[in-house]
Amino acid sequence: MKKIAILGVGPGLGMSMAHRFGREGFTTALVSRTDVRHAGYRAALAEAGIEATTHVADVAEPERVLAEIGEADVVYYGPAATTVDLVPLPDASVAQVTGMLDSTVGPAVAVARAVLPGMLARGDGALLFAGGLSGKYTMPMLGTLAPASAALRSYVLTLAAALADSGVYAATLTIGGLIERGDIHRMMGDGIPTLDPDAIADTAWQLYVSRDRNEEEFITPGLLQSTP
Repeated sequence: MKKIAILGVGPGLGMSMAHRFGREGFTTALVSRTDVRHAGYRAALAEAGIEATTHVADVAEPERVLAEIGEADVVYYGPAATTVDLVPLPDASVAQVTGMLDSTVGPAVAVARAVLPGMLARGDGALLFAGGLSGKYTMPMLGTLAPASAALRSYVLTLAAALADSGVYAATLTIGGLIERGDIHRMMGDGIPTLDPDAIADTAWQLYVSRDRNEEEFITPGLLQSTP
């Protein structure tokens, strides 16, 4: 039975990914920094007939993550940046820009390096990354997050090209907008346009199966028109 590891699992997209791949017969390994919600996640997946394990680990420690989850056929990387200091770029220091890069890109690279040897040895596997729309379009209101998002997107797409003949697939889910049921959406309340995590997860499954492209955009209607 194949396994998907959901790194940075949350009630929005992370759980939608678990349900979508679980419906296709995957077991799910859910990883987050605390176990506060793990029992609820396991119960929800069990009710849907999906086998799930839960693990406490930080993506900044990829060896521990790998020790917890074992080998995975698919790794979904979806944790939020640990640094949320969105400083406008004209005011940003070197430390503020590189700090965001370190917290956004560094753990993603470390996780990829940890799981790739096993995938390459098997000649099969997939890495799916959640990224931000400011990595592709100019969104100055996101300040220091924008260059970090661009670096993550560039890393994933370049990695995908480097893996093209290996049997291992990589792709980015480039997301612009609030995700329904996610923590940020719950904090901000209703009345704000959102993205459906089930639809994103369904597209992620289609990407994994078809492997015909390495990026898909998900954009809240009107978002790009509202940016300078």
